[in-house]
Amino acid sequence: MNVGLAFRRNAVRYPKQTALFDVGLQRRDVTWAELEERTNRVANMLGDRLGIAPGDRVALLVANRPEAVEVLGGITKSGAVYVGLNFRLGPTELDQIIDNARPRLLLCDTEHLPQTVEAAEKYGLEVLDIDAEPYRSLVAAGSPAPPATLHEVRSDDDFCIVYTSGTTGRPKGVLFDHARVLQHATVTALEYEISRHSRYLLQIPHNSSVNISIVPALLMGAALGFRDSRSFDPQGFAETVDRQGVSHSFLVPTQLVRLLDRLPPAHDGLLGGLVTLGYGASPISPERLGELVGRFGNIFNQLYGMAEIASIGTMLRKEDHRRGLTERPELLGSCGQPSYVVDVRVVDAEQRDVAAGERGEVIFGGPYVMKGYYRDPERTAESLRDGWIYSGDVAEIDDEGFVYIVDRLKNLIIRGGLNIAPTEIENVLYRHPAVLECSVVGVPDADWGEAVLAVATLKEGMAVGPEELREHCRRSELTSIKVPERVELIDALPKNAVGKIAKDEIRRRYWGEGRQV
Repeated sequence: MNVGLAFRRNAVRYPKQTALFDVGLQRRDVTWAELEERTNRVANMLGDRLGIAPGDRVALLVANRPEAVEVLGGITKSGAVYVGLNFRLGPTELDQIIDNARPRLLLCDTEHLPQTVEAAEKYGLEVLDIDAEPYRSLVAAGSPAPPATLHEVRSDDDFCIVYTSGTTGRPKGVLFDHARVLQHATVTALEYEISRHSRYLLQIPHNSSVNISIVPALLMGAALGFRDSRSFDPQGFAETVDRQGVSHSFLVPTQLVRLLDRLPPAHDGLLGGLVTLGYGASPISPERLGELVGRFGNIFNQLYGMAEIASIGTMLRKEDHRRGLTERPELLGSCGQPSYVVDVRVVDAEQRDVAAGERGEVIFGGPYVMKGYYRDPERTAESLRDGWIYSGDVAEIDDEGFVYIVDRLKNLIIRGGLNIAPTEIENVLYRHPAVLECSVVGVPDADWGEAVLAVATLKEGMAVGPEELREHCRRSELTSIKVPERVELIDALPKNAVGKIAKDEIRRRYWGEGRQV
């Protein structure tokens, strides 16, 4: 079995059923029969016209739009490896990813074509604009018949590379084969109750949604729709859910909080058709979670995991939310119990399971643990040991198997569901001539989960204000979400016994002050 066969199977079983539904782009819905033909044409174009061979990487850089599924389907049917790129990538991150993935081809839309120019020149990368005539003509000329490669792709062949930020700031390419992705998709369909009758609305970026949303929908024959992920409009989201009969979606906690704060209660009924609203990627307070269930009903499923296990490690299911509101309030502060087929352990420094109530590191095992970091054996060896993925998260586990995250060993800042590496921001600050030392940490933020705080000391005789340092960051290669909301200038940074900057001390100093913007 491979992911490409899901298109074929759905086209045979449900040829006239909607595969892609329009959300206001003035395009008509696409049936499974039409999507099957279109993905065949893309696959044959890649192989016959562009010389893409099985195992070659093909990257996609577009905002949320239905063509993402068409391109993914064509890539996988050709036997190539799909590389989804975040359109928010800055030039440094994009360069690092292209250097690691070394794709044979990059597909983008007209809006994001300028982002590709430098990488295309540096790496001799062929770029095709999917909105332009050359691409359209090439696809139209491709054969509508299934490509020969469709049935040649094995379950252990590579399917995709998912890029995620690491503590060093250099993106890591998480590699999955078809078997791993399909096993995870089966678990996702069970946990989120996805069927061929479901209508799934993507509101977070498509490149982050391949394993948690797109492939599960393809596997089950559910319809997919896409909303622009660049700005979350609670009213627009709710109206789309109502107008399109949406049954499933996935949001990050920042978006859930905006639903609570910005959607008028009189419009709550617009979300009445939702069967399951998934969430995850960053913490949310138990109090706000209780408000969500109280207003919108028992429709919420929280996942906890990491890109290295496709997504799902533990689940706080709908019944757990109900129990949290009626009999065990502490459950709303947990991230749930282990999901199907995945083994979740909390271990000490000697890899021994800790007792209930004790703290240790969360590790994951199971059939959809990543193959490794693409072309990065050293970091693979650090994270993947004897088949177990080490999360870097410190947690406790109770007698019922519920996991409670206490802290992160790694220093990633999770802002609006996005991982931010402090070292990347620190490197920019160190380029300012007045900065002697600096450290960047995450501090509580009511809207975004965490805000970016930079603490710095200045060189003797130098004078600079916090706003000037923020402006220095804004003028750098950092994307806007990584620019510190606040910069504190102090006399000396706290150090540990070996002279390293003590981030824990900095966090303790500012953690209790509430929102830091």
